[in-house]
Amino acid sequence: MSLAQVHYTSAAPGDEGAGRRFTAVGPGVTGALLAEIEPLLRYELPEGTPDRPSDAELRSLPQAFTYAILSDGSRLVFRSAPVRDTAGGAGPGFRFHTHAVHLPPGVPLPGDRLPVETWRSPHWVAVTPGGATPDPLTLPPGPTAVSEGLDDFAVSRGPWLAAVLADLRRASDPEDSGGRPVVLVERRCADVARWLGLASVTLPRESAERLTFTTYTRRPGSSAARVVGVLPEDGEAARAAGLRVHVCAGQPPSAGGGNDAWATTAARVWRSRSSELFRKARELPGEPFAAGPLAVTALCAGITLGPDERAAAAGWAADRPYALDADRTGHLVDALASPGIDDRTGPEFDAVGRLFGALEGRCPASVTAPLAAMLVTEAVRGGNGSLELPRRDAFVGPEGAAVAERLAPEILTELGDRAGPRSVARTVQLLRVARLLGVDSTESLPGVVDRLAPALLAEAAAQESRGAGSEEPVDFAPALLELLDEQFEVRTALLGALDRLAPQDPGAVARFLERVALPFTGTQALPHLRMCAEVPGAMATLGGDRAAVWHRVLRAAGLSPFAEPLVLRTAVGLVWADRAPTVEEARLLLDAATSDAHRAAGTWARLVDAALGAPAAEPPAGGSPAASTDEAAALAHDLLRGFPGEIGGRQRAGLLLLDLVRELRTGAPEPGWAEAVRTLCAQADPVEPALRERAHTALAERLLAPDRPGAELYDFVHGDDAELIAAYDRTARTDPVRIRLRTQPAYAADCFTVWTAHPHAGRTWPPVAAALLDEVLRPAVRAMSPEDVAEVEATVGRTGSSGRADAFRTWNRARALGRLGRRIVGRVRRG
Repeated sequence: MSLAQVHYTSAAPGDEGAGRRFTAVGPGVTGALLAEIEPLLRYELPEGTPDRPSDAELRSLPQAFTYAILSDGSRLVFRSAPVRDTAGGAGPGFRFHTHAVHLPPGVPLPGDRLPVETWRSPHWVAVTPGGATPDPLTLPPGPTAVSEGLDDFAVSRGPWLAAVLADLRRASDPEDSGGRPVVLVERRCADVARWLGLASVTLPRESAERLTFTTYTRRPGSSAARVVGVLPEDGEAARAAGLRVHVCAGQPPSAGGGNDAWATTAARVWRSRSSELFRKARELPGEPFAAGPLAVTALCAGITLGPDERAAAAGWAADRPYALDADRTGHLVDALASPGIDDRTGPEFDAVGRLFGALEGRCPASVTAPLAAMLVTEAVRGGNGSLELPRRDAFVGPEGAAVAERLAPEILTELGDRAGPRSVARTVQLLRVARLLGVDSTESLPGVVDRLAPALLAEAAAQESRGAGSEEPVDFAPALLELLDEQFEVRTALLGALDRLAPQDPGAVARFLERVALPFTGTQALPHLRMCAEVPGAMATLGGDRAAVWHRVLRAAGLSPFAEPLVLRTAVGLVWADRAPTVEEARLLLDAATSDAHRAAGTWARLVDAALGAPAAEPPAGGSPAASTDEAAALAHDLLRGFPGEIGGRQRAGLLLLDLVRELRTGAPEPGWAEAVRTLCAQADPVEPALRERAHTALAERLLAPDRPGAELYDFVHGDDAELIAAYDRTARTDPVRIRLRTQPAYAADCFTVWTAHPHAGRTWPPVAAALLDEVLRPAVRAMSPEDVAEVEATVGRTGSSGRADAFRTWNRARALGRLGRRIVGRVRRG
């Protein structure tokens, strides 16, 4: 097909209308298009060009070979070159000439060639043809194919290949139409054209057609092309403009194509002079720039690739196990499993594991055996715990025996080492590989599971503390469950070890079982594991009724605490993990088993905590503070009897103090009450505030009773203990004492006698007694009838002396006179 041509030139010296102008325009090129085209055609000489260059200098000046897409969808391919001006004169002696070919929308170049394939065409001319309108031109590509010499050029540009190809791929992206150009710095513009030739072979056809370019410009920042070439002297300005610059005319870069596996693979293909592989790779399924197809093609051709590219090949083949024929599958497996590779990475092994899983059962075992050997060797020597291991039948014949013979000593040595293996994943992997290869690890199994069981709990707790949360799966859970499913003897031993650990930290085991569903529903007893598994459901169902939860959890054990005392420890640790039982709950626990069972389980300490930590005034539902106190004191009494050899130190003193409270309220304690309270509080120091308050209150209540021994009261008063006297003062002011004073004249007489009997007993007692007389006893007597007041007076006289009766009358009269005086004063004021 004939294509319209356009010629554009700078004016020769002496020409009329000096400047740049179109000298010939083919049919179909409108004025509007010419206005759009003209800025593209302008040529700017390199800096330092001599005014009158020699022929050699003129030939060395860069030629701008350009491909552009116009606003109407048509395209323009042109070459701008400096030419000698034959007119002579005083001018510079040369001009530039642009020869362009216009391609209407949808019209290809002859032979359906790409624009870059025309850069060597001999049909580009440096003079305007005769006539104002040139004849339509048929522009076939030059006689030399564009790919000729590209292999040598690619090898020479090896250090830059991956990075440049990666950027050319991005530049060809249809979404990148408004992006800034990629700048290629070369000493010769022909080398820029060769880069574009590399792109035309490497990229898919539609991507290469989107790659607009110019091989030379002085102003890359204002160019609309996606790829531009500049000379070295203009490279720094391009970098300063923020463009992506590749200086291919200087020192090789230290880095390659980064993480772009496709570009890295393409670079290796070019350096191997195997450009025909790009066409073969495009015949395979996959995305245009997926690294997998190209990497598979390269590996099958014997090209050495890096770990990322090998991983891409294995991953692609794993997703499409039917895309390759048997021959190429064999070549790919041999390349991936080559013994000469020493830079394999974790992602590569993971991809190879997926490939093995995809090929297993579809290919003969002899084909996949190298992959299986590679995987198990990495599992043992590389420590990759995430590998998907092959099945036991993956090895047939001598392959399996050779691998087992090579790896068995290493496996047994590490499993038997008391200091290792260090992680759960590593241990699980070694046990699975040992079974896979038929390695007998029976002797080392007890020690392995004894180390593995606590490691399970520790790693799960560490993962949870890092923020994974209790609902997130544990990292090693899938491999662990596969191990337990595969190996019955390991499952039995490990579950037994966990069951033995559970009483030590049942909460940790329960949290672990919530995240890892261990299979212990078989015939093994495992009472502690069953309790740990039961507690979440019991808590959710029974809520805050801890006693009911405890009964349910204990039933899940399937054993009586009389037969297996440690179930007590597990149950108590699960239900009361973060707190002490209440007194009522402690009584339930104590009655549920014998003291021997609690002693063996160590749960007696939790019962002691319950007794010592009982609140001073927190009654049970429907009860009273006194009832709560009595329960705690009774519990302390029973604990002292049941565990005399276990309880000692301050705990024993605290329980004895509680037992003294019980005796003060219900019995006849040994003499020396106040001194006993003081001594036991000192021995129990730091004593719980509630316990101290309970003991002081019980002593005060007993001393305020009518039948208290006088010697105890005397010792108390003269002991001058400020805390005990303050407790007595508080108790004397309570409602029960006030009511008894108002209603029982004999009790009022007794209190009057006590509160007036020791006026010089230390410094603390006298002011307290005086305040009680005035603030507690006086209001009670004032509320009595005259008959009751007379009875109080008579009782004071009978139990004391006539002088004490006179003292009561004087004390009571002072109250009456004071009242009479107040009445008289009131009347005077009213008068």
